Amino acid sequence: MIHSTLDVKNLNCPLPILKAKKALREVPVNAILEVLATDPGAEKDFIAFCANTGHELIENEQKDGVYRIVIKRSK
Repeated sequence: MIHSTLDVKNLNCPLPILKAKKALREVPVNAILEVLATDPGAEKDFIAFCANTGHELIENEQKDGVYRIVIKRSK
């Protein structure tokens, strides 16, 4: 179940990652953050972000130019 949704559409790197990092601080541990982005680099950026921070990347899909990234906060 999604705890919170972060809309960072029309923002370019590094803003989607920075805003997601800040939003994850407000999400309880083991809760889900959904991120909606349009930056073409969002997919690879969020894969690297989760690998480096230990958060779990649950979903990563793109539809009609919008990337939907679902992250589970791990710590």
